Amino acid sequence: MQLPRVFTDEEIGRFQQELASKRSPGAYLPGRWSVSPLNRDPAVTGAMPERIRLRDATLRSVETLPGVVAPAEAKADYLRQLVRAGVSEVVTAGLRGRLDAALVAEVELIKSVNPDCRATCPLVSSTEAVDLAHAAGYDGIQVWLQGFGEASLIYERIYPTAWQGADWRSPALPRERAGFVARAARLVAYARSLGLQVATPLLMVSYLTPDMLAETCAALTMAGVTELTLFDGPGAVGPEAFAALVAQTKALAPDVPVGLHPHNTFGLAVAGAVAAARAGADVIELSVNGYCGGPGNADLAATALAFEALYGVRTGIELDQLTALARAGEALTGYHVAWNHPVTGRQAFGWGGMDIITQETVVDPLLHNCVEPGLVGNQRQVPLTLDTGGYTMAYI
Repeated sequence: MQLPRVFTDEEIGRFQQELASKRSPGAYLPGRWSVSPLNRDPAVTGAMPERIRLRDATLRSVETLPGVVAPAEAKADYLRQLVRAGVSEVVTAGLRGRLDAALVAEVELIKSVNPDCRATCPLVSSTEAVDLAHAAGYDGIQVWLQGFGEASLIYERIYPTAWQGADWRSPALPRERAGFVARAARLVAYARSLGLQVATPLLMVSYLTPDMLAETCAALTMAGVTELTLFDGPGAVGPEAFAALVAQTKALAPDVPVGLHPHNTFGLAVAGAVAAARAGADVIELSVNGYCGGPGNADLAATALAFEALYGVRTGIELDQLTALARAGEALTGYHVAWNHPVTGRQAFGWGGMDIITQETVVDPLLHNCVEPGLVGNQRQVPLTLDTGGYTMAYI
């Protein structure tokens, strides 16, 4: 079907010249993205790192999703796809209730796909658990530390005892902040003696005072910790506050990598990750589709693409695998992302069916869609709406 032309070749050429005059290398990569040059200007954004490490915690996070009981084979297939996508570190599910053989098989699967991908075991709270993780072949563990003093007892494993009507208040349980920190430091030192990497998620960081942070960093650094991770379970820390916390932690422990685990309570998890990276964070912990209980984590796809496209920060993620990985996450959990979910939503690259949208692609496909959908394994969508005109109808 021959459509009446809207613009002549001469007009299109002039349009393209005008667009080119407003773009700059890096911020514009033909066939990939076209974003504001201001994103690449250190005077505007501040200094950004050349690279950032992304740690995926999807397998741990899906344990918190109601109704998700995925078979081992499905989890293995998903894990294989995750590592192939270029994730440099995977946090698996915890040790509780899992057979030793299953732990070994999971670590071996990770290493069979990418020997350099780090396998990390979360929720380690005893020397017996450290020994289990070490025997299974994990590269590292996470020793979680609450952000309170005595109120940390809320998060201890006391409830089965209390349910039986017995007294859970044993002398071994700490009663003040120093006791909880000392217990974590002992676990760190023990794990390090076995050659394990040890990250210490500092939980509830919105409650950490400067004095508490200083004391904690000093004790854990002395014990040999290999990462201090700022965990914000409630999502109560904004991007600027995250940047301040990262800067404080780097000043207190300049030789120890700093990690981040933001939550998306206010839709700011990716922004928090960017602000933290600008302040010197080394690792961002996140999950596919943002899976986690409550408001969810930073989404792997949105975070990776924001770093790569907006700021030119390498993540090591194979961007063209992002949409397939998101769909695999949906299949594993049964939890589907919104139709316009950033980057991987089925209509993330669809715009209203207006003729201006279909005609702008004749001039340049990177106008309303500032990212080429194929870059992330997604597709350009042209929907029918009340605004659909003749050119869009013919396109469809």
